[in-house]
Amino acid sequence: MKKLFAFATAMAFVAVSAHAQPPASEVPKAPKSDKAAPPAGQMPAAKPGPEHEILKKSVGTWDATVEEMAPGAPAKTSKGTETAKLVGGLWLVSDFKSEMAGQPFEGHAVGGYDSNKKKYVGTWVDSMSSGVWTSEGTFDPATKTLTDAMEGPGPDGKPMKCKAVTEWKDADTKVFTMYMGEAPTMRITYKRRK
Repeated sequence: MKKLFAFATAMAFVAVSAHAQPPASEVPKAPKSDKAAPPAGQMPAAKPGPEHEILKKSVGTWDATVEEMAPGAPAKTSKGTETAKLVGGLWLVSDFKSEMAGQPFEGHAVGGYDSNKKKYVGTWVDSMSSGVWTSEGTFDPATKTLTDAMEGPGPDGKPMKCKAVTEWKDADTKVFTMYMGEAPTMRITYKRRK
């Protein structure tokens, strides 16, 4: 259960694109313009698109109520805080702090939209694990829900998969639910701090 909690705030997500550069002799000359163009052979800088609007919704400071669920047992509840900022309009960088098993707990997520994959992607690391979790998902604007397929090291160190669903109830409330199979194992309700 500790490993599952470690992954709790992963939302979104990291993609790195490599582009081969053609020889300088094959690069066509750009027409003269008043605007500064990227140097020959370089791709233009990525710019935020409409898909990045979902990332903006999570910017800010959030108070979190964490519920850990196990079959046949009452949910364990704890409190936490998440702070998130947007970097370059492209990447949501968030830090999660709470207490687990009487010890301080910290997690760090980076999420964004990979325009090549046409998916939201992300990574998650924390103070209780040396492994990295990754995620890929899609956003449904009709239900205001981001659904991620996640993968990372399980309690035994072997790779494991799970599903995470983040639903925006309103501008100041979001609910993150993690599933192992069909059963929810964790739910975090976030309320924006005002």
